[in-house]
Amino acid sequence: MISRRDFLILTGAAVLVPPFSRASEESLALLDHIILGCNDLDAGIRFVQERTGVRAAPGGIHPDRGTSNALLSLGERHYLEIMAPTPNGKPVQAWAARQLEILKGLTSPRLMGWAVHPNDINSWARKFRESRIEVLGPWPGSRVRPDGRVVSWKSFSLADDRHSLLPFFIEWSADSVHPSSDAPSGCHIEHFAAAEPDTAELTKALRRIEIDAPVEHSDKPQLRTRIVGPKSVLEVTS
Repeated sequence: MISRRDFLILTGAAVLVPPFSRASEESLALLDHIILGCNDLDAGIRFVQERTGVRAAPGGIHPDRGTSNALLSLGERHYLEIMAPTPNGKPVQAWAARQLEILKGLTSPRLMGWAVHPNDINSWARKFRESRIEVLGPWPGSRVRPDGRVVSWKSFSLADDRHSLLPFFIEWSADSVHPSSDAPSGCHIEHFAAAEPDTAELTKALRRIEIDAPVEHSDKPQLRTRIVGPKSVLEVTS
């Protein structure tokens, strides 16, 4: 479970704790990654580099999803994934078609979702189903890195993720290198929150899946993050 204290550290409220001290790394153990969507990967990489001063490294292609990515480490086991359509990609699975359509229609980069990594994804999925929370998966996933190494994982999402305000869940295979371990470093998260008009209902939904994340008010459902790099600050929303 991600406690409120964990996320206060994540968002910079615990200002006396350095962004990636040992204490904050331990307390952020379940946060895996944040997805920044764009319609062109090279443009997305430039967008992030111009603001943070760090250039994300290509991560590879997602088979059957029609997407490719670039990665930027945000500390141990936390990273930013820049995701875009793959030019001339092959036909995608039906469940991935909607995401691909959204990515192709973007006019500027925006947040698409976020993930947490429980220790035993099958147990979490089973626990949610027993609590009458509908989940989709777990499903296997993989991609081939530019260096030829394969990374693989299992993941599941919530049937109702409240417009991607709720995270999806991922477990990396034991023999896979976690993307944060060798992605370009130098950035950290200063603020992260989920926002919508009905903050009470969003808070309730997060607590039901055992995540006590910061919730803010907004006129529409929205993820918000602020990432600090050596050059400046990247602020994006969904």
